[in-house]
Amino acid sequence: MQSFIHYFLHLVFPGILAYGCYRKHWVRTYLILLATMLVDLDHLLATPVFDACRCSINFHPLHSYWAIGGYFILLFFPQTRIIALGLLMHMGTDALDCLFNQY
Repeated sequence: MQSFIHYFLHLVFPGILAYGCYRKHWVRTYLILLATMLVDLDHLLATPVFDACRCSINFHPLHSYWAIGGYFILLFFPQTRIIALGLLMHMGTDALDCLFNQY
């Protein structure tokens, strides 16, 4: 169930959000939201690259609290708002994984 929720929030929910909030340009918005998943490239710096029980938040550089603070600041600029929204949704999804793996 955890994997289903994780990938739903990473792949499907951004499409729903894009269509609901940016209907005129929803495809472009959805593609931008999907592109923010490139933030996961920092997983390549870890050993092992994938660990289902690892909490990504504050473990990987682009998932650090400092980076999340930067993503939050990007919300205040119209040019970067959609990117910031995608990055923060990504961090929220990964934070949910931390809760699942805690128990």
